[in-house]
Amino acid sequence: MKNKVIVIGSGFGGLAAAIRLASKGFEVELFEKRDKLGGRAYVYEINGFKFDGGPTVITAPFLFDEIFEAAGRRREDYITFVPCDPFYRIFDHTGRSFNYNGDEQFILQQIEQWNPADRDGYQQFMATTKAIFDKGFVELADKPFLSFTDMLRVAPDLIKLQSYLSVYKYASKFMQDDFLRRCFSFHPLLVGGNPFDSPSIYAMIHYLEREWGIHYAIGGTGAIVAALGRLFEELGGKIHLNAEVAEIVVTGRKAIGVRLADGTILRADHVVSNADVAFTYRNMIPEAYRRKYSNRKIERMKYSMSLFVIYFGTKKRYLDSKLAHHNIILGQRYKELLDDIFKRKVLAKDFSLYLHMPTITDSSIAPPGHESFYVLSPVPHLGADIDWTTAAKPYRDAIMQFLEDNYLPDLQANIVAEHYIDPLHFQNTLNSYLGSAFSVQPTLTQSAWFRPHNRSEDFDNLYFVGAGTHPGAGLPGVLSSAKIVEGLLAPELSRQPVLAA
Repeated sequence: MKNKVIVIGSGFGGLAAAIRLASKGFEVELFEKRDKLGGRAYVYEINGFKFDGGPTVITAPFLFDEIFEAAGRRREDYITFVPCDPFYRIFDHTGRSFNYNGDEQFILQQIEQWNPADRDGYQQFMATTKAIFDKGFVELADKPFLSFTDMLRVAPDLIKLQSYLSVYKYASKFMQDDFLRRCFSFHPLLVGGNPFDSPSIYAMIHYLEREWGIHYAIGGTGAIVAALGRLFEELGGKIHLNAEVAEIVVTGRKAIGVRLADGTILRADHVVSNADVAFTYRNMIPEAYRRKYSNRKIERMKYSMSLFVIYFGTKKRYLDSKLAHHNIILGQRYKELLDDIFKRKVLAKDFSLYLHMPTITDSSIAPPGHESFYVLSPVPHLGADIDWTTAAKPYRDAIMQFLEDNYLPDLQANIVAEHYIDPLHFQNTLNSYLGSAFSVQPTLTQSAWFRPHNRSEDFDNLYFVGAGTHPGAGLPGVLSSAKIVEGLLAPELSRQPVLAA
């Protein structure tokens, strides 16, 4: 007899948890509502192009290595990672750029071009990020925060590390130049946070990147998803596509299985949800069974911004452009634009963009002689009064015209493949509450113990992985959440399972 686990959702958190648990000896079945694996990392295939739907920045590649090692395999036999240099090319509103990588001397030369006085400040800033990384990532990222005493134990260290400061304020202690402050504070946006609200512990991302680099998977992020799916099935795991879970069946404090949208009921000893935490509670479990996560509590929490993303391919190559593989294009406004997105919740006429140009590194994801792109603009979640059924097309047009005018000449005449997603996609297709792109916003009072726990407070055998639980969004966060759930569930193998295999 084996312990049976049902995993809901096949994002990176769900896939990593499914593999880790199958490697331990659990009987695992994974259910995905869409026609492909990946969750937010879904791959769109249009006119010979492969567009990665979600995460494109691979940090902490060792976390993928660990997943394969747990299964007795080598990641290199399944996925090829290549380093990106620069990590990012960051543009100001005039088109002037700052290249950022893991070479301290190179970055000091870059800083020299903007403000020589900030060279020393940068070195001091990076010296402090190791301590933040050691505490925030090495010690805490893969540890569950299931009781308040867990939080009290680390509180003195978090205070000592000045976690009460925002990332922007923390960076501003060391940098005087306004553009450099932006360059060293934008990272929370990669995990759904406002640099002016996210605690300074997120400054550890700088150390993480410098220590292990930024990587790209040949074949795109979708190649990682495919490799993880293959590995899971090699371990005996079962994958069900086009299989939407409509309800987690509970009795008392136990989750006893799931009901699919077609009415099929499947029993399990444990349920792991990689679906959005707020959606899981609000839509999959009747409120009468919930104590901690009432609808009112869910509605009171702060959620990340949403995204407007355009995937497009051109019949013209732009290798002579000023662009790199990963580009951050910052608008003239910074705090004011972030206030529009996170606080005022209005759709501004200006924008800051992340522009991904993967064919610089990997021409295989586009037809010969073609270029592939993905441009992302942070926008308010659906708590805003924005009708995306009418706002999406004009917003798309404004972004594409901006790119054509400033970075990609004759862009729109050369487009041969295109698809875009908006906050309605995050709500209706990805089941994300309010259409937020990264679930629960990473503020100080929504981190660690204050975040939805990896083991449900309401049900003893319901577990969470993914962006909305501890430690948070981003690939390192969601992969760490799977590691936590493996640790929480491993002792269950020694107990008598309820179900027969």
